[in-house]
Amino acid sequence: MIETIELTKRYEDGLLAVDHLSFSVQPGEIFCMFGANGAGKTTTINLLLNFLPPSEGMALIEGIDVTKEPLRSKDFVSFVSENVTLYGNFTAFQNLDYFSKLAGKRKLTKIDYAKALTSVGLQEEAFDVRTKNYSKGMRQKLGLAIAVLKDAPNILLDEPTSGLDPKSGQEFLKLLLKMRDEGKSIFMSTHDIFRAKLIADRVGFMRKGQMVMLKTRKELEGEDLTELYIQYMDERES
Repeated sequence: MIETIELTKRYEDGLLAVDHLSFSVQPGEIFCMFGANGAGKTTTINLLLNFLPPSEGMALIEGIDVTKEPLRSKDFVSFVSENVTLYGNFTAFQNLDYFSKLAGKRKLTKIDYAKALTSVGLQEEAFDVRTKNYSKGMRQKLGLAIAVLKDAPNILLDEPTSGLDPKSGQEFLKLLLKMRDEGKSIFMSTHDIFRAKLIADRVGFMRKGQMVMLKTRKELEGEDLTELYIQYMDERES
């Protein structure tokens, strides 16, 4: 499970990026968070990963306080960012081998790597190509494959569909649904309303570091998610 309790981040310049944020993502649930740039979505993910220390409150992964036990908490979470960091002189296979072993997965074979790459839609001819020659979409797919192989119970995704073509985006959604059905907790920060509304079990809107709307799929039935987003993001509604 992924959870925040009154999570707050105020930077040294006084900017309140996350303001007493409380929510949870249950096992077997996809939670999609929307918000304009600067709303606090990425900061929230960075707090959950202990890339940043909170000013107040707690971020929990599987009930583990990520500030107090950062290394232990990372055993239970995978992360895919909008700009996936890879070793450019390594091939896809070599990157998978490196990151899998870093995550403690030392018994995986090249066949396992190929299955993971195929599952995220990376073309076979790219498996042995150095990743410095990859497009952004190909890098995203490899980042997803790394997350697949780690097989953590919780997944954090920051704009994961950025750079994916329609076919790859559809394959990605199927993969997320499969992970959800396996009981994983999935938190996705996104601007991609079209794709998110196809898979989200719950949707949250962030504005100025606060959760201003939180609804389940059932509660959103009959709603126009785009219109709802515009309504909640409108500064005049503050």
